Amino acid sequence: MKTLKIISPFYLLVLITFSAAAQPKINGFRLLKSTVSEYEKAEWNITVNASYTNPYDQKDIKLDMVLISPSGKPVALPCYYESGNAGASTWKARFAPQETGKYSYTFHLQNKDGSDESKSASFIVAATQKPGFLHKNTLWTFKFDNGQLFRGIGENVGWESRSFENPKWTYDYLLPTLAKNGANFFRTWMCYWNIPLEWQKVSSTKRYSNTTEYFNPGAIQRMDELVKLTDSLHLYFMLTMDWHGHLMEDGGWKNSPYNVLNGGPAKTPAEFFTLRSARDRYKNKLRYVVARWGYSTSIAAFEFFNEVDNAAFNSADSILIPHAAITQWHDEMSRYLKDIDPYHHLVTTSVSHRDIMGMNSIAYIDFNQKHIYKHTEKIPAIYPDYIQTFGKPYVVGEFGYRWEDDNPKYGESFDFDYKRGLWYGLFSQTPILPMTWWWELFDTRNMTPYFNGVRQVSDEMLKAGNGNFEQFSVSSGRIESYGVRCGNKYFIYMLNNTGEKITTPISFSVEGKTATVESFDPETRQRKQANRFEVSKGQLTINAVALEAKTETVFVITQK
Repeated sequence: MKTLKIISPFYLLVLITFSAAAQPKINGFRLLKSTVSEYEKAEWNITVNASYTNPYDQKDIKLDMVLISPSGKPVALPCYYESGNAGASTWKARFAPQETGKYSYTFHLQNKDGSDESKSASFIVAATQKPGFLHKNTLWTFKFDNGQLFRGIGENVGWESRSFENPKWTYDYLLPTLAKNGANFFRTWMCYWNIPLEWQKVSSTKRYSNTTEYFNPGAIQRMDELVKLTDSLHLYFMLTMDWHGHLMEDGGWKNSPYNVLNGGPAKTPAEFFTLRSARDRYKNKLRYVVARWGYSTSIAAFEFFNEVDNAAFNSADSILIPHAAITQWHDEMSRYLKDIDPYHHLVTTSVSHRDIMGMNSIAYIDFNQKHIYKHTEKIPAIYPDYIQTFGKPYVVGEFGYRWEDDNPKYGESFDFDYKRGLWYGLFSQTPILPMTWWWELFDTRNMTPYFNGVRQVSDEMLKAGNGNFEQFSVSSGRIESYGVRCGNKYFIYMLNNTGEKITTPISFSVEGKTATVESFDPETRQRKQANRFEVSKGQLTINAVALEAKTETVFVITQK
């Protein structure tokens, strides 16, 4: 016979009280501004009573904002921990609405003890003239939320000056210089000397300090400042969230935050890609990045890795990390990032010069990338090759005359390479023109103003064709030539890549019977009317085009 156990009322009250105390609780929330505007940051403080060991570990605790947009679309936004302890902590939500009208929302809290949901609230979004976030469009362009087209023109600003470099090369100096000279795009890294978000141990920098925090406070502050600066300058950038060097056994692995010797989960670089605990840790970073900075329309693209092939192969091109592991990692992370990012930022990754098997075909990688050094002349042929094979946009994320160093004795060769790389990209199927490395050298050589001419022609192309680009062949003898038709305008880039002056006629097919022809000097941005041309039997011929050695020109032909 079973004995019935009777629980005393006092003991039952203790159990109920303890259970209630353990349940996570959203105590309140507050919108920090009275007006909310389209594509601009709105911010909430949320106070929470919930236990956790690590507030940055979403398996331990997570807070989400769940919204219903004016059109009825559900939107899920991750929130991030700001301060406090398990007894009372403050969290933040940062949101940039993509619709005007009334949003309703609640907050959802979850930890190991249970979950809680806040009361419902709402806010009204006012319209702005801002274009919004960038998204995929065609092989030639990206498109903003408002339909405006975009082609990226700029360079790498991989990092701010390190401790042994000229301190002038900061974001605060370099980015305004780019913006005022026609550039609209740049690429920058997170690594142990620049925005070292995951690095507790930093090196080669006076800007950041070692820390015991899960995320480096100095990196968080600098990233906040970078986003604010780029928003004010209307510059767009690719945020490279990982540097291949920290996965190289003979490089930065000893300092990697994922190395077990530094408190990480992985014993080897390969385990960074294969261990579930390492993948979960990386997802914590992605969630934090989206929660804190995803609202920024200036972040054009999230790039997982700079040159991941340099971790996968050794110097003899033997495989160190299985390709399947790297590809599967990118597939999982790109899917996860797309799932948690309500703005659907562009997602990418990059290789130096060796492809990772299967990586160019990942569904949630929006565009593929390669870096080209010492072979800038090969850039025009890269795009059709990869586009035909993989069917998605292709970008040359880095290029340069040399990869070893920026020795000033090669200055003129660097300049020549810099110029032609930009024009090769402008006349090719790519939404971001090739981006030079060695930003310090080109700043010293006063090359930044050169972006103005490229931007001027790019804007004219977009306006004339409304996003339609058609490549055409130009007969030009020994002069390199590339043609693109946009609407009723034909654009031709010509480069004399020889060591002597060349004078030659050029000709190409046209539809109309009359036209105006202008030459454009990329250096001075001066236009001149050309009179020595003729249109006959569907061919337009410009007579006696003369180019000095290693010089270039652009023709703009308007068909009538």
